[in-house]
Amino acid sequence: MWFYEGWWCKVWPGRADQRAILGDMPFLPAWAVATALVAIGLAEVVLGLWVLSGRRARAAALVQTVLVAGFNAGGLLFSPGQIDEPGRLLTQNLAFVVLVWLVAETSAKAAAR
Repeated sequence: MWFYEGWWCKVWPGRADQRAILGDMPFLPAWAVATALVAIGLAEVVLGLWVLSGRRARAAALVQTVLVAGFNAGGLLFSPGQIDEPGRLLTQNLAFVVLVWLVAETSAKAAAR
């Protein structure tokens, strides 16, 4: 998920709806939107690499949870018109966060053995 959302949706080729959502954020000047979008996308790719490494799975799960919650809150609060189906977005991301924590707990138990 982090590779798709980060690389494809934000870096290359990037999606117009992602730019529009970020463009609606307060205190972010229009000239900085493209750079901020690429920076967020690259950070998401790095997060994906961290998750694949399996290191500190619970910390990775916490970071993912905070980012998903923050991205959802920011988008819904500052750019609700850009999100076609907010209920679907929240349901999908809730399922994703549950899976993140299931994997993290499974990894932590396996590492403890």
